[in-house]
Amino acid sequence: MKYTRLITSLIFSGLITIGFSQEKVKLYPGKIPNSVNADNKEYADGLVVFKVSEPELSIFLPDNNTKGKTAVIICPGGSYTGLWMVKQGYEVAEKLRQLGVAAFVLKYRLPDNRTCIDKSIAPLQDAQRAIQLVRENADKWGINPQRIGIMGFSAGGHLASTAGTHFNKVLIPDTNAISVRPDFMILVYPVISMEPDLTHAESRNNLLGASPSKEKLDLFSNEKQVTAQTPPTFLIHAGDDALVPVENTLRFYEALKAQGVSADMHILSEGNHGFLVDPALSVWFDYCAEWMREKGLINAKMKIYEKQ
Repeated sequence: MKYTRLITSLIFSGLITIGFSQEKVKLYPGKIPNSVNADNKEYADGLVVFKVSEPELSIFLPDNNTKGKTAVIICPGGSYTGLWMVKQGYEVAEKLRQLGVAAFVLKYRLPDNRTCIDKSIAPLQDAQRAIQLVRENADKWGINPQRIGIMGFSAGGHLASTAGTHFNKVLIPDTNAISVRPDFMILVYPVISMEPDLTHAESRNNLLGASPSKEKLDLFSNEKQVTAQTPPTFLIHAGDDALVPVENTLRFYEALKAQGVSADMHILSEGNHGFLVDPALSVWFDYCAEWMREKGLINAKMKIYEKQ
């Protein structure tokens, strides 16, 4: 079994190296906050990474040297069990890069009592640190520090929406008082709520445990955490999603609207979870890119991503 995992990991690494060109940086320069001194047991099975305990960013910069670029930090999904780093990470980052956007794929810690003091906040700490790190290096990477957004898929959408609603409580060292608020959010078939009638149970249990308190449920039900300061948001979901109910997106949109936050929402007739079939498969990224263009986040002269 260990031998099989090793071979799979090597194949996975090879696919990434061949298919995508990127620089990787560790998220933290020293000790990882809220971490336990435990062995790193990360492994890949197919195109999914499990047991992540050492977070990092993969950097996709456009070929041009234009200053003031928009940046997007991408949070892959995987039920807080694993991370779909390719389909919900590197592939999307490459599409954004072709639009002139600086993209950063976040390999965040997966909640685990073996490696975390408080597993419920570890992914959020990493999302906050990713935003902080990109802002710290805005000049180096040619980024406008006021145009740094976060994007998430499924459970990664929960993490992204948490970053966009919990930024007033900074959970990482912040000596230079750099804002960890994303300037916009892009949420793709996201888990939003931890409420039993809405949530994806596996994501909730992995993050909060099997019997979370009502306080924890409310805190991480992000439709309840929206304020007037929540960033502008793009939401997209399939009505036939059998894994994460579309009501997650509907409730979040309602909460944004109630607070006067700019929000665009697309509910597609078919696509299921993961946007595996049309129309969702074919159109979701074009809708996203058009929203970014309308918000001034993409140059109006830039072409929509051309499908391969």
